[in-house]
Amino acid sequence: MTIATLPIEDAPRFQKDTRGFATRAVQTGAPHDPVTGAVIAPISLSTTFAQTSVGNPVGLYEYSRSSNPNRDHFEHAVAALENANYALAFSSGSATTATILQSLATGSHVISISDVYGGTHRYFTKVAAAHGIRVTFTGAIEVDARAMIEENTKLIWIETPSNPTLSLVDIQSVADVAHEHGIMVVVDNTFLSPYVQNPLDHGADIVIHSVTKYINGHSDVLMGVAAYNSSEINDTLTFLQNAIGAVPSPFDCWLAHRGLKTLHLRAKAANENAMAIAQFLESSPHVISVNYPGLNSHPQRKVAIKQHRKAMGGGMISFRIRGGLRAAERFCKETKIFTLAESLGGVESLCEVPASMTHAGIPIAAREKSGVFDDLIRLSVGIEDAEDLVGDISGAISRVIDSLRAEEATA
Repeated sequence: MTIATLPIEDAPRFQKDTRGFATRAVQTGAPHDPVTGAVIAPISLSTTFAQTSVGNPVGLYEYSRSSNPNRDHFEHAVAALENANYALAFSSGSATTATILQSLATGSHVISISDVYGGTHRYFTKVAAAHGIRVTFTGAIEVDARAMIEENTKLIWIETPSNPTLSLVDIQSVADVAHEHGIMVVVDNTFLSPYVQNPLDHGADIVIHSVTKYINGHSDVLMGVAAYNSSEINDTLTFLQNAIGAVPSPFDCWLAHRGLKTLHLRAKAANENAMAIAQFLESSPHVISVNYPGLNSHPQRKVAIKQHRKAMGGGMISFRIRGGLRAAERFCKETKIFTLAESLGGVESLCEVPASMTHAGIPIAAREKSGVFDDLIRLSVGIEDAEDLVGDISGAISRVIDSLRAEEATA
């Protein structure tokens, strides 16, 4: 049976919700407590649940690794926002990736974009390879996918936008090719969030997120999630979720669900701020290039117009600063509002140097081939005032350039 011809289950776990995004974000998976009437669900910390007789639990739950009320609520909410019939939460984004790869048989072949998150690249090349799964990478997946397909190709892995160069992939064009051969398409949607893009609507079979980022949005939860429409995929991943046990705690599910309720507000604010910053950077003589899908200069701007809500660019930017690695590292020390730190998608603004931080584990040749040079700076734009953020970046660049010029003058 191929992915393209999977049967539709008569009664999917979650019914699709046609209400507006904000309504779904606030209302879905948020039942009132039937005993107390509490509007916000309590945190269910119990690891086990009573049974009235052997094999007959009082309610829906038996053991918290298998299922938990807070996890169910959160999964329901994510499914609603990604227009999916199913969603499963995991202990991290990396655990989500690992579980999906674990569903493949030994000897399987995977095609992936080359400009992929460093942790995913590490898993593909160090862990999956040790289990007999071979991954080949390409920097032009829309062009190369058909020629790269082998008899044992089972999965195509996409990040769009990619991390950290913000390259875009036309999901539907890749999915059309993949489904001709019964190949599953997975899209990592972490960089945009469900508010800006819904990959399942463009032909993907599974969409994943590091919930740690935009969905939770407050830099206080480590978590991942996968959403999809196939009952067959659900049977496989539900079994692996329970068997492997890489599940989030009830408290993390409760926190992430609370964060999800304001995703639309945070994503809009971050997008507006990022556009203002990207336009400033593009005008600066001290910047070599700017990667931001919201700019008309972005090479795949047409894809953003096609796939993103209102053609938004999202809240992530990367840019190359003149002066090399020394300038990039110094910039991150000079900012006053942007915090030098890994991760992204929180309410606060962050900056980092991927070549030395998040992507340091990728061999330099592969890294630079994907556009991740030593002078590349990645910004996760938060929801502070745009004027303050632009001013912070402007001031940091000026101080970096002044210091470099001073050093050159005294050399």
